[in-house]
Amino acid sequence: MIIFVRHGQAENNTKRILAGRTEGVPLTKTGVEQAERISKYIKHLDISAIYSSPIERAANTAKIIADYNSLNYELDDRLIEIEMGKFTRMNYDDMFAKYGNVFLKFYENDPIIAECEVETFPEVQKRVIDMVEYIVKKHKNQNVVLVTHMDPIKSILSTIMDLKPKTLFELIIANASLTIIKEHDEKFSISAINAMSAERYNEDLFRKTIH
Repeated sequence: MIIFVRHGQAENNTKRILAGRTEGVPLTKTGVEQAERISKYIKHLDISAIYSSPIERAANTAKIIADYNSLNYELDDRLIEIEMGKFTRMNYDDMFAKYGNVFLKFYENDPIIAECEVETFPEVQKRVIDMVEYIVKKHKNQNVVLVTHMDPIKSILSTIMDLKPKTLFELIIANASLTIIKEHDEKFSISAINAMSAERYNEDLFRKTIH
């Protein structure tokens, strides 16, 4: 199994800011607690290796998971957050007022995305599927955790399920949740989306504010 984990809640999530690859955006106290809880959930999955985006909020989540599961973790740029270009550090409301629904335009591969120096969705898909294929070859028949961000996770779901832009926009990947895929005879299938401990489903996890 390849187990994607979105990082725990970070300050940019609560402040409704597109952090992109900006450093200095740590996990919140809630985010640390989420990472600790998902570490316990993962403990039962017989993990062999952990890879992470180098961005602080993801790497910190990976460290918590690794420490709890007595493993090391390795940073890999193929799991990094998307480059937000001119949108970096912008407030959601200000960005929407000036550019419209940028999130939907991102999934539609609208020309404004590249014009604003944002990494395009096809570019994200390419590097994430490259990472997945690497894991399949290196860790055959093993369970591996990949700690990353919402859009890299959406990209692999889109690749496997051929999701339309509107569906991708509506889909929320909760902080510190698992998205699990399996490979068999070079074909991929989805085993879980937003898997986490049962008590977390009572939380308000899927508001647009965390997109």
